[in-house]
Amino acid sequence: MAKTRYASDSGLTRRMLGTMGGLLLVYVAVVVLLIALGLSYIWVLVIAFALLWAQWYFSDSMALAAMRAREVTPEQAPQLHGVVDRLCALADMPKPKVCIADTDIPNAFATGRSPKRSAVCVTTGLLRRLDRDELEAVLAHELSHVAHRDVTVMTIASFAAIVAGLLIRTAMWGSLMRDRNNQNTFLVFIAVVVVSVLVYVISYILTAALSRYRELAADRGGALLTGNPGALASALQRISGDVAQIPTKDLRQMEPVQSMAFIPALSKSGGFDLGRVFASHPPLEKRLENLAKVANELGK
Repeated sequence: MAKTRYASDSGLTRRMLGTMGGLLLVYVAVVVLLIALGLSYIWVLVIAFALLWAQWYFSDSMALAAMRAREVTPEQAPQLHGVVDRLCALADMPKPKVCIADTDIPNAFATGRSPKRSAVCVTTGLLRRLDRDELEAVLAHELSHVAHRDVTVMTIASFAAIVAGLLIRTAMWGSLMRDRNNQNTFLVFIAVVVVSVLVYVISYILTAALSRYRELAADRGGALLTGNPGALASALQRISGDVAQIPTKDLRQMEPVQSMAFIPALSKSGGFDLGRVFASHPPLEKRLENLAKVANELGK
């Protein structure tokens, strides 16, 4: 974690170090396609690493371009810059680029490979709906992601998943080639497919679990920095309620930055949902419970 005044989180650190699984479907698709075309595993690994490095290195540019966000100056958005300036001073961290995306979907996200190369973006829909305290709470949450270098952490987790899948696939394919004349060849082939799928699924679940904890840690870090967990809880409830009223076809505008967004635009609520196991964000009730604990710590 960068040296800032954001409260340290040992739980997040353990998960960063212990979670070496993850899966980005687009890279898996590329890996499978290249292997099917007969490319060696070494080259597949090199290409996968190159793609993940590019995503990490250009993460801010790609995310902002996907949302058609524009960087704004203090003259163009004085209130927004004022809030970011205050939070960066409180956290003792470099100020990121400040951007706005022109969409009515109330949301925000932060991206960038390091605190010195980062950006925070809010939508016009968010600016219209939140008061100053709520806006500050949301931005404190997003800057916590920057301070914890979450883009780098999730990139490493994703690459670890690919490496694990390739190693297992290589070992099992080697066994299949050695015994290709054996009558059990078909069973070995099925085993290769099943084990590969299981490795990828387990890796994805582990990475999603890390992402969910990452969101809870950002909620906690932002609330402790501002000393106002109630404002963040209010913003979560307000945004979640408004997002639920927006048509799905409009919410798909947020898909490019879904995993980085303050609120998952396409999430479900209610009882147990298997989809939550694969979700990048914890459910609203879990986040509110987490903030209630912070409020108790602060005596509020």
